[in-house]
Amino acid sequence: MKNKVGFVFLALVAFLAYTLGAKAGKARYKEISSTVNNFWNDPKVKKARKRAVANAKKASKKAAKKAEKRFK
Repeated sequence: MKNKVGFVFLALVAFLAYTLGAKAGKARYKEISSTVNNFWNDPKVKKARKRAVANAKKASKKAAKKAEKRFK
């Protein structure tokens, strides 16, 4: 189920990117790219990404330990 949702999301993003790119041209692409880069490199976003990765690592370790105990 997650793969289907991921595929649909990816297809939607690709469609939007193609549509915007085809209609707006290079200038709009540069504007969008600049906005996305500014957002991605924002210190608050960087901090949130690091926190999300750390939480995901902790959760995966915890899940692995639970699975190991359950299937022993």
